[in-house]
This record gives sequence, structure tokens and C-alpha cells, in this order.
Amino acid sequence: MSQFNHLTNELEIDMVDTKIQKIIFDIIFQHIKDMVYVMKVEDGPKFRYLFINESGMRQARLSIECIGKTFQEVLPDEIAGFLHRKYEKLLQTKDIMIFDDHFDLEDGGYYYGETILTPIYNDQNRICYIVGITRDVTEWTMEKKRIVENEQRYRSIVDHNLDAIFIISPEGKILEANPAAASLTGYIEESIINRSIYDFINDRDIENFKELLERTCSGYALESFDCKLSHCNGQLLTVQMKTVPIIVYHEITGLYVILKDLSEQEKNIELIKFMAFHDQLTGLYNRRALLEDLNENIYRAAKRTKEFALLSIDLDRFKYLNDTLGHLAGDEILKRVAERMSQFQNDHCTIYRLGGDEFSILLLNTNRQEVSKFVAKLFAAFSKSLYFNSQEYFISPSVGISMYPNDGKDAEMLIKNADEALFRVKERGKAHYQFYRTDMNSAFTNVVTLETHLRRAIEKNELMVYYQPQIDMKSGKAKSFEALLRWKDTEFGFISPGVFIPLAEDTGLILSIGYWVIETVCQQIKYWTDKGYSDYRVAINISPKQFQHPNLVPFIQFMIEQYNIKASSIEIEITEGVMNDTKETIPILKKLKQLGLSISIDDFGTGYSSLNYIKQFPIDGLKIDQSFIRDIMDDKKNAAITSTIIHLGKSLGLEVIAEGVENKRQVDFLLKEECHKIQGFFYSRPIPAFELEKQFLTKN
Repeated sequence: MSQFNHLTNELEIDMVDTKIQKIIFDIIFQHIKDMVYVMKVEDGPKFRYLFINESGMRQARLSIECIGKTFQEVLPDEIAGFLHRKYEKLLQTKDIMIFDDHFDLEDGGYYYGETILTPIYNDQNRICYIVGITRDVTEWTMEKKRIVENEQRYRSIVDHNLDAIFIISPEGKILEANPAAASLTGYIEESIINRSIYDFINDRDIENFKELLERTCSGYALESFDCKLSHCNGQLLTVQMKTVPIIVYHEITGLYVILKDLSEQEKNIELIKFMAFHDQLTGLYNRRALLEDLNENIYRAAKRTKEFALLSIDLDRFKYLNDTLGHLAGDEILKRVAERMSQFQNDHCTIYRLGGDEFSILLLNTNRQEVSKFVAKLFAAFSKSLYFNSQEYFISPSVGISMYPNDGKDAEMLIKNADEALFRVKERGKAHYQFYRTDMNSAFTNVVTLETHLRRAIEKNELMVYYQPQIDMKSGKAKSFEALLRWKDTEFGFISPGVFIPLAEDTGLILSIGYWVIETVCQQIKYWTDKGYSDYRVAINISPKQFQHPNLVPFIQFMIEQYNIKASSIEIEITEGVMNDTKETIPILKKLKQLGLSISIDDFGTGYSSLNYIKQFPIDGLKIDQSFIRDIMDDKKNAAITSTIIHLGKSLGLEVIAEGVENKRQVDFLLKEECHKIQGFFYSRPIPAFELEKQFLTKN
């Protein structure tokens, strides 16, 4: 740490602003393997070491005593002279400078480095410091030499590569093709040679491909778009393409075209996309699709001043039928209802299933009169009976309607007001429809009472945290637990989280409750740590509102420091709903990761399931929603979706946890699919901390 003090003192003496400090300390905290040097520029010119990172000292064989000395004082004459000239040249050019260097090692080997010099100016616009970053590129350079010098190794790389490799002329003539290329296209290797590479590229991708080859012929190795490749049987395969120029004696004599088959991956992507926007039972669009469509049409309608309608639909007495006939029969009835509604779907009418017996219909470019006519047709369609297992059933809908822009100028308000109108229909006898009116008010006495009690819950010590173990499928042990909030009201007893959590969200109480949960969990971790328990992690659910709150990250950091616990013992679970705004989400996630916390996506597959955010966001795990696990042994689609999520997570290096596991058959299925962890009643219900400690921590 003495060199940090030396550097800090130097910066303070020169009254340099925080620019150079920020650069230096960012490098320090990121623990990069590159060699990093900060040199002070003195008259002469002379260049004196102010800072050397550990990698720089280790690889250049320098010590802490070199701080404050010049090149000539610590390096061999040849190297010192070389570096001095480069640094002196930067003073002349006054711009970022990149150069390569290499030298022989004492053991007979070689070292190749790539150095970037960055000038730092003072208030008088004079270069007072130079930051040098040297990356060790020895391995890459030596490999390149070996490929050029050793034909046999080159053949091994090409012939045994799992990706298809074509060697082509600059004009596109195929000169060589490896066995993987023959396998990918379906042709034998001999029949590929001397053909044009353009024969295998789909017509719509030829122009882009031609442009790619032209750029590669200019000397650039490129990783390209996904394009379609023609198989000999006429099938179009999706491939990822890389092009590399073949340079012999500084002349481009040809190109490598490397193709990776993405067909299976594309199928998985399409399945995930389908999952993201469609209801798995009926095949209709889901809630996420509704929200996106609403936002898109609000944007369009605002420009064109056009009306559209949102219909919120419930099926009358469906709960009675579901309870009487069973859930499987209820699902079949829902499918038939979806089919009946789908007859109305067209460019101006879209049908959605939001869950249970809740449906929505979006009618575009319409007015109240046209909506009334449409609802009349809808009721007429439901006047006909439904048949299931040779039994006849009648289902009637209740419909609430909100109109844009009169009843709301954003998606949330339109949905809320359509639901409000639907409630009025239910209240007045069902089986008819109602437009939203501004005088409607759904403030129920019990909800108001519940809110009052909830506001006092923390101070009355009515809230508690239970823990549910997550079982590692390889070891059979529980090394991680999910913290779950419970509320036992003194008057009403235990109240379901499904009731009070939405209320807390609506009223804003979720912020204070959320911070209480975080501190309670940190206290518990401290207690367990002091008792000698270690190597475990506790997952805390963070609501979307709390996630966006600016005080979240500082509060978590403060709790970790106050209770002196390891950040790695905490995992943050967020729902897919927070992924909509990537500009706000990514910085928050990065700050949480910098603290050392793990991050997982809860209820994956039921919300904003996008491969894009999985790629962009620094997440560690996925939790498969219990709605998929529940029917994996009876529903092939749920089984396929579950398997896909597991394999997707594994391929991306993410930990996958299945929640809601309740029986041995589900466990066996997940074990076969190599799911990392499982959580559910099969092993344990959520239990108080003292029970968890006795049943699981003492065993570990």
C-alpha cells in the first residue's frame, strides 16, 4: 500500500483534479491482469514511476523500491532507451499512442506486449503524467506464428474444427473445405471445391455477405450477422459467420469463412420468445404482450389522435366449474374459450389471456358505438354451449371497457379502469358489459382496514422472515435459502403475501417493508456467522419499486458494513418486470455486483423473458417459476420449457433453481435434466430461522 500513499501524496501536492485519480483507482479495483504504470513527466524529459500495479511489478520484475525512479535507474539500458523514446514521442504527438514490443526472456522464450500510452494534462494543458497499460499478447502472437510455420498443426485446427471452415479466394471461389463444412452443407468435400461460396448463401443475405467479404479483403477479420445457409436438401440453416483474411507475406491471398450452426440455438430462442409473449395453456398472447401492445398503440394513437378500447373479461362462475370439475377440466374449458374468442382476432383485434379466467381484448381504431357492437357479437358467441367429456356447459363473460384517451393515457391506467368497470359488472349481476365512468370508486372497507393494519405492522413486530432451503441436487445439501416475508396480524392472523404484498406495492409501503427485510436478514446472517456457520447464501426478494429507489444500493452496503457480514452471503432476487428499462436497470445491477452480491431472476419465463437482458445484465442465476414445475410430468410443453430454461442457463454459465417442487417425480425429472438446485415443499416449507438452523445449518 506504500505506493498508493506515494501516488496519492504526489497527486495532492500537484493539486491534480480527480481525473487521474479516478483512472488509477478504477484500474486498481478491477484487478486487471494487464501491466499498469503511471509515470510523472519531468523536464529533460524524464519519466519517473509513480505507480506500478502488481502485474506490472511481477512481469517486469520490478519492486516497490522502483517507485520514484526513472526508466534508466531500474531497467536494462536497451529496454530503458526503447521506452524512453516511445514516451518522448508521445510528448511530441500529444495524443494516445499504441505500440508493440517484444524481447527475449532468460529462459529462451519470448515476450510480446501491446502498450497503450495515455497522456494526462494539467490545468496549463501540459502533459504532466502518462498512463501506460501493457497487455501480454505473447500467447496469441506465438500461436499465430506456429500456425504459419507449422502446416501440420494448421491442418489439425482446420480439419478437426467443429465449426465449418471454407477457404476461399477473394472472388468467392471455394479452395478448401473441412469435414465440418461438408457435414453442415450435406455435400461431400470434393463436390464443394471450386464452387462459389455464394451458391450456399440465401439470396436475401447475399448483398450483406458480399459487403462482408469486401471488408475482409481489406484486411479485417470480422464477426458477422446471422445468415441463412442452404443445405443440399433445400433446408435453410441459421449460421453465425466469421471471416478472417489469409495474409501471406503481407498480401491477402484468400479468406477463411467460419460458420457455426445456430439452428438449434435459434429454435431455443424462438421458444423463449414464444414463452415471453404467449400464454402457455391457450397459446394466446399474455400480459407482457398486452403491456407492450398498449404502450406501442398509445404512442401511435397519440400522434394520430385515434381512439382504441381495452376490454377486461372474466368468465362468470368459472371458479365454481373449476372447483367442481377439477383443474384439468377447467384448463380444457379455458382452451375452448380461447378458441371461441380467437375467431374475432384480426389486424384490429387482439386477444390476451392474463391468467386464470382473466382475458383482455384490444380493439384498435374504434369508438364506443363500434365497441358496443363488438361486445354484442362476443356475447352471441358465448350463447352457444361448450362441450367437454360429452357434457354440455354454458359460460358467460363479464366485460369492463376503458377507452383511450378518455379513460387513461398510459397502459397502467387503462388496465386499472377497465378492471374497475369489470368489477361494477360483477357487482351488478355479471353477464353484461360496462364502460368505465370517472365516478367509479373501488375503495373497499376491508382494503382500507388492511392498509391501516399494514402501516403499523413493523412497529408492532407483526412482520417476520421465514426461510426456505434450496437443495443442491449433486450434494443433497442446503447451502442457500430464500428469505420470505410473513405477516401475522393481531386481529386477522396470518395474511397471505399474495394479499398484502400488492397492497404494499400500491401504497408505497413496500419501500419501508423492503428495507426492514434487508436489515432483518443481515442481522440473522450476523447471528449465524457468530455461531460459526459459514459458506451459505440467503436470497432476498426486491420489489420493482424498491429496485428503482436510489437508496437501495447504499442501504445494502451500509447494512453489510454495519453487521460486518460477507456480501457473498447475500443474493438479490428480482423479477423480470424490472428489465423493461435497461438504462436504469444495468447501472443498479452493476453497483450491486460491485458490492459482491449475487443476482438472480425470479419467476423466469412468466414476465419479460428476453435473451437480450440475459446477455446484457450481470446476473448469476435463473429461477424457474413454479407454474412450469407444477405440471412437468403431465404437460409436455411445460416439461419442454423447463428443460429449455435449464439448458439455456447452463450454457450461459448461470445457476438454475426450480421452485415449487412438491413430489418425487418432479425431483427425478429435474435431476435427470441436471438442474442445479430445487426449492419447494418436497424438502421443506418456509420455516422460522431457528428451525432452519436446527434442520439444515447444523447438518452442513
